[in-house]
Amino acid sequence: MKNKNIEKTSEKIQNLFNLLAPHYDQNNDIISLFMHRLVKKSVVEAIPEIPEHSRILDLCTGTGDIAALLKKKFPNADITGADFSDEMLKVAKRKHKKLNFVNADCLNLPFEDNSFDLVTISFGLRNTVNFDKALSEISRVLKPGGIFVHLDFGDANKHADRVFYELVKFIAELQGDDCYVYLLESKNEFPPVEKLVELFARHGLKYELRRDYLMGITSAQYCIKH
Repeated sequence: MKNKNIEKTSEKIQNLFNLLAPHYDQNNDIISLFMHRLVKKSVVEAIPEIPEHSRILDLCTGTGDIAALLKKKFPNADITGADFSDEMLKVAKRKHKKLNFVNADCLNLPFEDNSFDLVTISFGLRNTVNFDKALSEISRVLKPGGIFVHLDFGDANKHADRVFYELVKFIAELQGDDCYVYLLESKNEFPPVEKLVELFARHGLKYELRRDYLMGITSAQYCIKH
């Protein structure tokens, strides 16, 4: 399932997030009215318990918020945050000095098969050039019986969606660039949750639970690898 309607390459997306990195956290606070922090915390808290010394992979880790929350919930786990944006990783390493971060592309992960008990990805699958390839890699590195958690935009009602659109438009105009124009386009082209669940299943990731936030603006899906 290659993304057809938005022309993009891995290099373009990488460069875009390198540009966004210095103000990424600040912009997320403005766009979500600080609610993204509570959403991320709730998503992580809802993850079922896993073995004490599990290995966890947080893909598209960005500035490391989810990785840090995972470490708080699972303090004895071996947690790796991965992203292909060097500038994002610089911010993540500065914010979370005790966590392990690596530069890695979702489409070609440098990890062995069946090596993680839990894999998370937040607002990242949408930014890959091939959803199937990314999910194939996620399934490959996840152990049988392991947990996969996906967080991204959901099926918001039209009023909530309009508020989000205006906030993102405000950020784009304020900063004088079109990075967030891409964000809106990629959101509109991303499959709805029902289609995502079907896509996950094609890669052995069985849907177990869904949690929606902010009137459906964001949605988290929890899956088990079979």
